[in-house]
Amino acid sequence: MKKTFILLSALLIMMSACKKSFIELGPKDSYTDVVFYKTEPQFRSALVAAYAPLRDVLLNDYFTSEMHSDNTLYQPIPGNRGTAYIEREDISDFKSTSTNAYAAAVWQHSYTGISRANIIISRLLNADISNDAKTNIDGQAKFLRALNYFKLVRLYGGVPLFINEVTTAEDAFKPRSSVNDVYNQIVSDARDAIRELAAPAKFPQTGEATKGSATMLLAEVYATQKKWADAEILLASLPAMGYDLNANYADAFSPVSKNNKESLFEVQYLGGTITGSTPNVLTFHFLPRSRDAKLLTGITLDNTGTGGWNTPSDDLIKDFEVNDKRLDASIGIAEGNYDASSYFTYSAVKSPLNYVPTAGKVGIPFIKKYLHSPIVGPTGSSDNFPIYRYSDALLLWAEVLNEQGKSAEALAPLNKVRARAGLSAAILSDIMAMRTKIMHERRVELAFENHRWTDLLRSGTALTVINTFGVRIRQQLPYLSADAYVIDNHHLLFPIPQNEVGLNPQIIQNPGYF
Repeated sequence: MKKTFILLSALLIMMSACKKSFIELGPKDSYTDVVFYKTEPQFRSALVAAYAPLRDVLLNDYFTSEMHSDNTLYQPIPGNRGTAYIEREDISDFKSTSTNAYAAAVWQHSYTGISRANIIISRLLNADISNDAKTNIDGQAKFLRALNYFKLVRLYGGVPLFINEVTTAEDAFKPRSSVNDVYNQIVSDARDAIRELAAPAKFPQTGEATKGSATMLLAEVYATQKKWADAEILLASLPAMGYDLNANYADAFSPVSKNNKESLFEVQYLGGTITGSTPNVLTFHFLPRSRDAKLLTGITLDNTGTGGWNTPSDDLIKDFEVNDKRLDASIGIAEGNYDASSYFTYSAVKSPLNYVPTAGKVGIPFIKKYLHSPIVGPTGSSDNFPIYRYSDALLLWAEVLNEQGKSAEALAPLNKVRARAGLSAAILSDIMAMRTKIMHERRVELAFENHRWTDLLRSGTALTVINTFGVRIRQQLPYLSADAYVIDNHHLLFPIPQNEVGLNPQIIQNPGYF
């Protein structure tokens, strides 16, 4: 945000230094911020721009969520020790520093989304458009602002709080607000979004945020704050909005069934090479690095420069119960061999169910739930990425009921999810045992959807789970250093990006980082 303002200021200074006649050479129909925010279509276009940074967040978020947990790992590439590889590995190994560009990218892109939402919210106040349009646009912008701040506060703690359009240099430099103040703003925005947005009129939805999206966001915020009863009320309102589980688990991720009744909010992608397409390239990141990934993608593809990340851990695979339909829908096995450059040559694609490697081959797990045809050239697919699904809401509902001592009531939403997965119903047990069951169910149901790290934080189990996992994984993977997955309390937050601390002396770094 600060960098953007500085660049804009510099451009304005340069323009003011130009001759008036030179400035007037621009086309008469050019848009400026003075004339653009006038009509409903212009505000709708600005909303599209406010949604767009969510894609940029996702390009880095799996490092700070799935790979920053016990769910996924990286494939080593000892022949390339460039900064880009090391910094991504460091996030996975819990060795991030304040100069880590990939952790900083989540901060940067989240604030880009916040900045764009702030402009919309501020300009709407004096906009001469219908009240209905103004209400809907404001609700969507506030949902996006709340979602981005919720991302930031859980990863970094208290952060600078911008709730107005930045118009001066002084406005661009703020100290960190308290965690409570950030949460208060998130709650305020989410409440406004719930009030201003409508429930889905039909399925499939348009992909825009709805009352259901905002309801789920606020419910998770309340659960994070341990306001269990408040979260329960919100989650109990979702079935009446028409949400439900799909019959088949895999349908939630298929490009042919986007924005269906199970979708509360998902980031939109459109594959192809035509103007306006926004393909999803994440699938290429999640496959073993290969000079030719055609066997998995259906196209000739070299992903040696992008692949090798977010590889499912054996620990996760073993956590799936026997006969759980979600395992084969979520994970595949690429069988083959590594060459001298640590690139993988695929020879077969196998199911993880009872997998035994072929003699002379190795099997590498990969994320399957976002791998769908058609994949166009090297650009990517049309797979959307889920932020909130109804199964997430059901499991959160079970959690908030259980935490209030309503363990018997928690069985209904928990077992609705288990039944779809082909599993027997969980039986009633005490609060602690039920908590373990629900966390297990969230892990396997929501695997690779960027929930695992924040689930561990909310449950208070991050230190125990990660340190225990670290003991096992260091024995399994000799390339890991002795301090990988060894964490204490300071690791529960990421460092504030050093460029932010350096630019703004009002920002104090998180403890344990320099």
